[in-house]
Amino acid sequence: MKYIIAILLLFLVSCKDNKREHVLNVLQNWNSKEFIFPSELYFTINGKDSVDYSVSSQSQYKVVVYVDSVGCTSCKLRLPAWKSFMSQVDSLSSNSVQFLFFFFPKNKTEISNILVTDRFKYPVCIDEQDSLNILNHIPTEMMFQTFLLNKKNKVVAIGNPVHNSKIRELYLAIITGKSHSAKVDDKLLTTAVLSTSQLNMGIFDWKQEQLAEFSFTNSGDNPFVVEEIYTSCGCTTVEYSKEPIQPGGNLKVKVKYKAERPEHFNKTITVYCNAEDSPFHLKISGTAK
Repeated sequence: MKYIIAILLLFLVSCKDNKREHVLNVLQNWNSKEFIFPSELYFTINGKDSVDYSVSSQSQYKVVVYVDSVGCTSCKLRLPAWKSFMSQVDSLSSNSVQFLFFFFPKNKTEISNILVTDRFKYPVCIDEQDSLNILNHIPTEMMFQTFLLNKKNKVVAIGNPVHNSKIRELYLAIITGKSHSAKVDDKLLTTAVLSTSQLNMGIFDWKQEQLAEFSFTNSGDNPFVVEEIYTSCGCTTVEYSKEPIQPGGNLKVKVKYKAERPEHFNKTITVYCNAEDSPFHLKISGTAK
Protein backbone atom coordinates (compact mmCIF):
# COMPACT_ATOMS: atom_id res chain seq x y z
CA MET A 1 0.00 0.00 0.00
CA LYS A 2 2.84 2.41 0.80
CA TYR A 3 4.16 2.13 -2.76
CA ILE A 4 0.76 2.89 -4.25
CA ILE A 5 0.64 5.99 -2.04
CA ALA A 6 4.06 7.02 -3.38
CA ILE A 7 2.87 6.55 -6.94
CA LEU A 8 -0.32 8.44 -6.16
CA LEU A 9 1.69 11.45 -5.04
CA LEU A 10 3.98 11.22 -8.07
CA PHE A 11 1.05 11.32 -10.48
CA LEU A 12 -1.20 13.74 -8.66
CA VAL A 13 1.41 16.45 -8.16
CA SER A 14 1.30 17.24 -11.90
CA CYS A 15 -2.37 16.48 -12.56
CA LYS A 16 -5.10 18.97 -13.19
CA ASP A 17 -8.04 18.73 -10.82
CA ASN A 18 -10.26 17.01 -13.39
CA LYS A 19 -7.72 14.20 -13.81
CA ARG A 20 -7.03 13.54 -10.15
CA GLU A 21 -10.15 11.52 -9.43
CA HIS A 22 -9.48 9.29 -12.44
CA VAL A 23 -5.84 8.70 -11.39
CA LEU A 24 -6.96 7.91 -7.85
CA ASN A 25 -9.52 5.37 -9.11
CA VAL A 26 -6.98 3.63 -11.36
CA LEU A 27 -4.42 3.27 -8.58
CA GLN A 28 -6.98 2.09 -6.05
CA ASN A 29 -8.32 -0.52 -8.47
CA TRP A 30 -4.86 -1.91 -9.19
CA ASN A 31 -3.50 -1.88 -5.65
CA SER A 32 -2.48 -5.51 -4.85
CA LYS A 33 -4.57 -6.79 -7.76
CA GLU A 34 -3.48 -10.20 -9.03
CA PHE A 35 -2.26 -10.13 -12.62
CA ILE A 36 -3.58 -12.96 -14.79
CA PHE A 37 -1.54 -14.43 -17.63
CA PRO A 38 -3.00 -16.32 -20.60
CA SER A 39 -2.62 -20.10 -20.41
CA GLU A 40 -0.85 -20.19 -23.77
CA LEU A 41 1.91 -17.71 -24.49
CA TYR A 42 4.39 -17.66 -27.34
CA PHE A 43 7.56 -15.62 -27.13
CA THR A 44 9.84 -14.69 -29.98
CA ILE A 45 13.09 -12.91 -30.73
CA ASN A 46 12.68 -10.05 -33.21
CA GLY A 47 9.10 -11.16 -33.76
CA LYS A 48 10.27 -14.10 -35.86
CA ASP A 49 12.17 -16.86 -34.05
CA SER A 50 10.20 -18.69 -31.34
CA VAL A 51 11.99 -19.22 -28.04
CA ASP A 52 11.38 -21.37 -24.99
CA TYR A 53 10.34 -18.68 -22.53
CA SER A 54 7.53 -18.52 -19.99
CA VAL A 55 6.25 -16.62 -16.97
CA SER A 56 8.49 -17.55 -14.05
CA SER A 57 7.13 -18.68 -10.71
CA GLN A 58 10.52 -18.19 -9.06
CA SER A 59 11.31 -14.56 -9.86
CA GLN A 60 11.09 -12.25 -6.88
CA TYR A 61 9.59 -9.55 -9.09
CA LYS A 62 8.22 -9.25 -12.61
CA VAL A 63 7.99 -6.14 -14.77
CA VAL A 64 5.07 -6.47 -17.20
CA VAL A 65 5.12 -4.10 -20.17
CA TYR A 66 1.99 -3.86 -22.31
CA VAL A 67 1.94 -1.86 -25.55
CA ASP A 68 -1.36 -1.46 -27.38
CA SER A 69 -1.99 -0.60 -31.01
CA VAL A 70 -2.85 3.07 -30.47
CA GLY A 71 -0.53 5.83 -31.64
CA CYS A 72 3.20 5.75 -32.41
CA THR A 73 4.51 2.31 -31.47
CA SER A 74 8.22 3.18 -31.48
CA CYS A 75 7.53 6.23 -29.29
CA LYS A 76 5.82 4.04 -26.73
CA LEU A 77 8.39 1.25 -26.79
CA ARG A 78 11.63 3.22 -26.31
CA LEU A 79 13.52 -0.09 -26.46
CA PRO A 80 17.03 1.42 -26.04
CA ALA A 81 15.85 2.93 -22.75
CA TRP A 82 14.41 -0.44 -21.70
CA LYS A 83 17.71 -2.16 -22.44
CA SER A 84 19.49 0.34 -20.21
CA PHE A 85 16.95 -0.05 -17.40
CA MET A 86 17.01 -3.88 -17.62
CA SER A 87 20.79 -3.87 -17.43
CA GLN A 88 20.66 -1.64 -14.36
CA VAL A 89 18.06 -3.86 -12.67
CA ASP A 90 20.06 -7.03 -13.41
CA SER A 91 23.20 -5.50 -11.90
CA LEU A 92 21.32 -4.62 -8.71
CA SER A 93 19.11 -7.66 -8.27
CA SER A 94 21.23 -10.66 -9.34
CA ASN A 95 18.79 -11.47 -12.16
CA SER A 96 15.87 -11.93 -9.73
CA VAL A 97 13.55 -9.78 -11.86
CA GLN A 98 11.81 -11.09 -14.97
CA PHE A 99 10.77 -8.72 -17.75
CA LEU A 100 7.68 -9.63 -19.76
CA PHE A 101 6.88 -7.64 -22.90
CA PHE A 102 3.44 -7.97 -24.50
CA PHE A 103 2.72 -6.21 -27.78
CA PHE A 104 -0.75 -5.94 -29.31
CA PRO A 105 0.29 -4.70 -32.76
CA LYS A 106 -1.63 -2.95 -35.46
CA ASN A 107 1.16 -4.12 -37.75
CA LYS A 108 3.26 -7.16 -36.83
CA THR A 109 5.86 -6.30 -39.45
CA GLU A 110 6.33 -2.85 -37.91
CA ILE A 111 6.99 -4.41 -34.50
CA SER A 112 9.53 -6.83 -35.99
CA ASN A 113 11.31 -3.99 -37.77
CA ILE A 114 11.51 -1.92 -34.59
CA LEU A 115 12.93 -4.88 -32.65
CA VAL A 116 15.57 -5.46 -35.33
CA THR A 117 16.46 -1.78 -35.72
CA ASP A 118 16.87 -1.32 -31.96
CA ARG A 119 18.77 -4.63 -31.63
CA PHE A 120 16.40 -5.80 -28.94
CA LYS A 121 17.26 -9.47 -28.34
CA TYR A 122 15.00 -10.04 -25.34
CA PRO A 123 11.98 -12.38 -25.72
CA VAL A 124 8.68 -10.63 -26.43
CA CYS A 125 5.12 -11.86 -26.83
CA ILE A 126 3.34 -10.51 -29.90
CA ASP A 127 -0.20 -10.92 -28.62
CA GLU A 128 -2.29 -10.58 -31.77
CA GLN A 129 -5.48 -11.57 -29.90
CA ASP A 130 -4.84 -9.00 -27.14
CA SER A 131 -5.45 -11.81 -24.65
CA LEU A 132 -3.46 -10.19 -21.83
CA ASN A 133 -5.63 -7.08 -21.97
CA ILE A 134 -8.85 -9.09 -22.24
CA LEU A 135 -7.99 -10.96 -19.04
CA ASN A 136 -6.83 -7.95 -17.03
CA HIS A 137 -8.63 -4.90 -18.50
CA ILE A 138 -5.45 -2.85 -18.66
CA PRO A 139 -5.93 0.95 -18.50
CA THR A 140 -5.91 2.76 -21.84
CA GLU A 141 -3.40 5.41 -20.72
CA MET A 142 0.22 4.56 -21.56
CA MET A 143 1.44 5.71 -18.15
CA PHE A 144 -0.65 2.95 -16.53
CA GLN A 145 0.35 0.09 -18.85
CA THR A 146 3.51 -1.07 -17.09
CA PHE A 147 3.36 -3.03 -13.82
CA LEU A 148 5.72 -4.26 -11.15
CA LEU A 149 4.50 -7.57 -9.70
CA ASN A 150 5.66 -9.50 -6.68
CA LYS A 151 6.33 -13.25 -6.62
CA LYS A 152 2.59 -13.94 -6.27
CA ASN A 153 1.82 -11.79 -9.33
CA LYS A 154 0.24 -9.07 -7.19
CA VAL A 155 0.66 -5.48 -8.39
CA VAL A 156 2.99 -3.54 -6.09
CA ALA A 157 3.59 -0.58 -8.41
CA ILE A 158 2.22 0.81 -11.65
CA GLY A 159 3.82 3.27 -14.05
CA ASN A 160 6.41 3.35 -16.82
CA PRO A 161 10.00 3.59 -15.52
CA VAL A 162 11.49 4.56 -18.90
CA HIS A 163 9.06 7.44 -19.39
CA ASN A 164 9.09 8.74 -15.82
CA SER A 165 12.32 9.08 -13.82
CA LYS A 166 10.45 9.17 -10.49
CA ILE A 167 8.73 5.87 -11.28
CA ARG A 168 12.13 4.47 -12.25
CA GLU A 169 13.50 5.44 -8.83
CA LEU A 170 10.50 3.84 -7.12
CA TYR A 171 10.86 0.57 -9.04
CA LEU A 172 14.55 0.35 -8.16
CA ALA A 173 13.83 1.11 -4.50
CA ILE A 174 11.24 -1.69 -4.31
CA ILE A 175 13.40 -4.20 -6.18
CA THR A 176 16.49 -3.53 -4.07
CA GLY A 177 14.56 -3.37 -0.80
CA LYS A 178 15.59 0.20 -0.07
CA SER A 179 13.22 2.65 1.52
CA HIS A 180 11.49 5.14 -0.71
CA SER A 181 9.89 8.25 0.62
CA ALA A 182 6.36 8.95 -0.52
CA LYS A 183 7.11 12.64 -0.23
CA VAL A 184 7.30 14.46 -3.53
CA ASP A 185 9.02 17.77 -4.07
CA ASP A 186 6.64 20.62 -3.58
CA LYS A 187 6.82 21.52 -7.24
CA LEU A 188 4.89 24.59 -8.29
CA LEU A 189 3.01 24.19 -11.53
CA THR A 190 2.98 26.77 -14.28
CA THR A 191 1.55 27.06 -17.78
CA ALA A 192 3.49 27.00 -21.03
CA VAL A 193 2.72 27.83 -24.65
CA LEU A 194 4.40 25.75 -27.36
CA SER A 195 5.25 27.54 -30.63
CA THR A 196 4.21 24.51 -32.68
CA SER A 197 3.93 20.80 -31.98
CA GLN A 198 4.83 19.60 -35.50
CA LEU A 199 7.59 20.45 -37.95
CA ASN A 200 8.12 19.01 -41.41
CA MET A 201 11.75 18.89 -42.55
CA GLY A 202 10.81 18.32 -46.17
CA ILE A 203 12.86 16.24 -48.60
CA PHE A 204 16.63 16.06 -48.10
CA ASP A 205 19.75 13.95 -48.64
CA TRP A 206 19.64 11.19 -45.99
CA LYS A 207 23.36 11.68 -45.28
CA GLN A 208 22.84 15.26 -44.13
CA GLU A 209 21.91 16.01 -40.51
CA GLN A 210 18.74 18.07 -40.14
CA LEU A 211 17.89 20.64 -37.46
CA ALA A 212 14.58 21.81 -36.05
CA GLU A 213 13.70 24.13 -33.19
CA PHE A 214 10.70 24.26 -30.87
CA SER A 215 10.03 27.09 -28.43
CA PHE A 216 8.22 27.10 -25.08
CA THR A 217 7.00 30.36 -23.54
CA ASN A 218 6.39 30.37 -19.79
CA SER A 219 2.91 31.90 -19.60
CA GLY A 220 2.42 31.12 -15.91
CA ASP A 221 3.46 32.64 -12.60
CA ASN A 222 6.13 30.13 -11.58
CA PRO A 223 9.48 29.09 -13.14
CA PHE A 224 9.18 26.62 -16.00
CA VAL A 225 11.36 23.53 -15.47
CA VAL A 226 12.00 20.68 -17.91
CA GLU A 227 12.46 17.41 -16.03
CA GLU A 228 13.11 14.93 -18.85
CA ILE A 229 13.04 14.86 -22.64
CA TYR A 230 12.77 11.51 -24.40
CA THR A 231 13.18 10.77 -28.09
CA SER A 232 11.60 7.85 -29.90
CA CYS A 233 14.88 6.56 -31.35
CA GLY A 234 18.62 7.07 -31.34
CA CYS A 235 18.57 8.98 -34.64
CA THR A 236 17.00 11.96 -32.87
CA THR A 237 18.81 14.02 -30.23
CA VAL A 238 17.89 17.20 -28.36
CA GLU A 239 19.65 20.15 -26.78
CA TYR A 240 18.05 22.53 -24.28
CA SER A 241 18.84 24.61 -21.23
CA LYS A 242 18.51 22.89 -17.85
CA GLU A 243 17.99 26.22 -16.09
CA PRO A 244 14.49 27.26 -14.87
CA ILE A 245 12.75 29.67 -17.24
CA GLN A 246 11.18 32.60 -15.46
CA PRO A 247 7.62 33.81 -16.22
CA GLY A 248 7.52 35.39 -19.66
CA GLY A 249 10.76 33.72 -20.71
CA ASN A 250 11.42 31.29 -23.54
CA LEU A 251 13.03 27.87 -23.76
CA LYS A 252 14.45 26.64 -27.06
CA VAL A 253 14.48 22.89 -27.70
CA LYS A 254 16.85 22.12 -30.58
CA VAL A 255 16.26 18.81 -32.32
CA LYS A 256 18.81 17.04 -34.51
CA TYR A 257 17.79 14.24 -36.85
CA LYS A 258 20.35 11.98 -38.57
CA ALA A 259 18.83 9.36 -40.83
CA GLU A 260 20.36 5.90 -40.80
CA ARG A 261 19.09 5.19 -44.31
CA PRO A 262 16.71 6.65 -46.90
CA GLU A 263 13.21 6.68 -45.40
CA HIS A 264 10.07 8.66 -44.74
CA PHE A 265 10.00 9.30 -41.01
CA ASN A 266 7.75 10.50 -38.21
CA LYS A 267 9.52 10.95 -34.89
CA THR A 268 8.22 12.05 -31.51
CA ILE A 269 10.03 13.95 -28.76
CA THR A 270 8.28 13.82 -25.38
CA VAL A 271 8.87 16.68 -22.95
CA TYR A 272 8.11 16.19 -19.26
CA CYS A 273 7.97 19.43 -17.29
CA ASN A 274 6.11 21.24 -14.52
CA ALA A 275 3.50 22.71 -16.86
CA GLU A 276 -0.13 21.72 -16.33
CA ASP A 277 -0.34 20.14 -19.80
CA SER A 278 2.79 17.99 -19.37
CA PRO A 279 3.90 15.92 -21.16
CA PHE A 280 4.19 17.74 -24.48
CA HIS A 281 4.64 15.68 -27.64
CA LEU A 282 6.79 17.31 -30.34
CA LYS A 283 6.74 15.71 -33.77
CA ILE A 284 9.14 15.94 -36.69
CA SER A 285 8.59 14.39 -40.09
CA GLY A 286 10.12 14.38 -43.54
CA THR A 287 11.64 12.27 -46.28
CA ALA A 288 15.31 11.33 -46.30
CA LYS A 289 16.28 10.30 -49.85
